[in-house]
Amino acid sequence: MENAHNDTTSSGISPTEFTILVASLMSIVAISIDALLPALGIIGSDLNAATANQPQLLISMLFLGMALGQLICGPLSDALGRRPILFGGFALYIVGTVICYKANSLEVLMFGRFIQGLGVAGPYISAISLVRDLFHGAQMARIMSLVMMIFVLVPAFAPTIGQGILFIADWRSIFEFYMLYAILIVVWVAFRLKETLPKSNRIPFSKKGFLDGFKEVLTNRITASYTVCMGLFFGSFIGYLNSSQQIFQVQFKTGNMFSVYFGLLALVLGFSSLMNSRIVEKHGAKIIAFKAMTVTVLASLAFLILHAFVDINLWMFLIYAAVIFFCFGLLFGNVNSLAMEPMGHVAGIASAVIGSISSLMSMGIGTLVGQMYNNTLVPISGNFVLMGGIALGIMYWAEKGRLNESSDGTSHETPAT
Repeated sequence: MENAHNDTTSSGISPTEFTILVASLMSIVAISIDALLPALGIIGSDLNAATANQPQLLISMLFLGMALGQLICGPLSDALGRRPILFGGFALYIVGTVICYKANSLEVLMFGRFIQGLGVAGPYISAISLVRDLFHGAQMARIMSLVMMIFVLVPAFAPTIGQGILFIADWRSIFEFYMLYAILIVVWVAFRLKETLPKSNRIPFSKKGFLDGFKEVLTNRITASYTVCMGLFFGSFIGYLNSSQQIFQVQFKTGNMFSVYFGLLALVLGFSSLMNSRIVEKHGAKIIAFKAMTVTVLASLAFLILHAFVDINLWMFLIYAAVIFFCFGLLFGNVNSLAMEPMGHVAGIASAVIGSISSLMSMGIGTLVGQMYNNTLVPISGNFVLMGGIALGIMYWAEKGRLNESSDGTSHETPAT
């Protein structure tokens, strides 16, 4: 296989710039979520939310739009190339941002967030497809880990950006920031990124082609299984995101320190993503993912049991959350790469179906967990135990017990029987 330098020459930029650009494309999702988190309570009060948990739906609506948008952007990305979908997605995102900026009710604001979600599907799908166009196997997992490392630096600082905006302006100015951020990335793409999908490799859009690609994803044992696993554990993560403002500012009364604690946890995730990029080629993506999910389940079970004996303090939660975030840094890039690995010939459609199914699952799970929030961490930790346990079983079934083999088929230990 060609090395990373040769692979990225077709994108028109260096490997380093390519990695940073892909991370920036994916970061539009994270920043659209996390910069708004400090404002959820203010928005709920300003727009007369019916319950304290209702503003959480502003997070879920973005995920819903993104989940549905991926089904459109994926096939079109394979048919038209990556750049047109990037530009179209950003245009729709900006329209949704304007709707949010002008919203005078929570319902209109949720609609604008849905349109934003449809828009971010374009950059998100294109980012994954760009990596799949140029990399394969363990190298793909390594690049995705580097992308995720940079990607999580955004949520580490995004709540601070949102909080900073709230110090000098109202919550609507956060949407002005979103618009500026999107425009800057569009200019970067326009001047620096070449098309990575040659016309000879494009798949003309057709109903049959889409259905065939959809069927191929769903009937591939590995791809379908890891797609469900993504939906399960990412749903648990969204449940935390939905509740994070209330956990820190209401339950633990951290006030403006919310953005600091949130950012520190995001940095833990970034560190583990960097570590994963260094070890994944040696140990294998599925071994690392299985062990990380096992630790997530055991830590969550211990934390859930702890509720029966003591009152949970902030420092206890931060220790637990740091363990979970560290494990998530080992899960995100690896599980996505494992799901995409058999789908190189239909990367656009595959990333669309994988992303859409996992996003719809995670949105449903995350919304349910968020709405169950009751000023305790029982719903969140209990959900990590349940969903993580199911994901472990699916991983084991998908690999037929051979979880000690790397993604390239190299066995590091005696295979399980």
